[in-house]
Amino acid sequence: MGAGKSTIGPILANTIGWNFFDLDQLIEKKHNKKVRDIFEQEGESSFRKYESETLLELSNQNNLVVALGGGTMASDDNLKVLKKTGTTIYLKANTESFYKRLRYKRDRPNLGVNESDDFSKEKLTNRIDQLLAKRSQYYEQADIVIETDNYSVGKTVDKIVKLLGKMNIGVKK
Repeated sequence: MGAGKSTIGPILANTIGWNFFDLDQLIEKKHNKKVRDIFEQEGESSFRKYESETLLELSNQNNLVVALGGGTMASDDNLKVLKKTGTTIYLKANTESFYKRLRYKRDRPNLGVNESDDFSKEKLTNRIDQLLAKRSQYYEQADIVIETDNYSVGKTVDKIVKLLGKMNIGVKK
């Protein structure tokens, strides 16, 4: 969440000539509800079920770049699907970078804030730290880990393309 997946993903996909999908957007379209509404009306467990189902559907396709939700990889079942069918990339950033990217966002249910909340930097950074502590054991299992602090989107995409090329993935022939 806030790592830049939805920004970097389409640019990466275009660069290597693949299709791009945002998992959360697919879920929203399929269920005709915003992610926040699914969380509020049906609970996180229903959302996670939809997330796993949609991931499984995508895993049967080739040449895709998929922006996963922040919690998608934090599931043993989802991680197995990802490892078996694709190459995972962790866009790693520090708490301060996440804070700068998320401080005005009110549509992220796992941040524990909504539009009416007046939350402090301390509250938000504590929540970011909690999520990272819970999820980093999964994120660190990614095939590629890219530090995004202090790098532009373009430089980050270039680094990813170079690493994928070394792995003979996404190389235009």
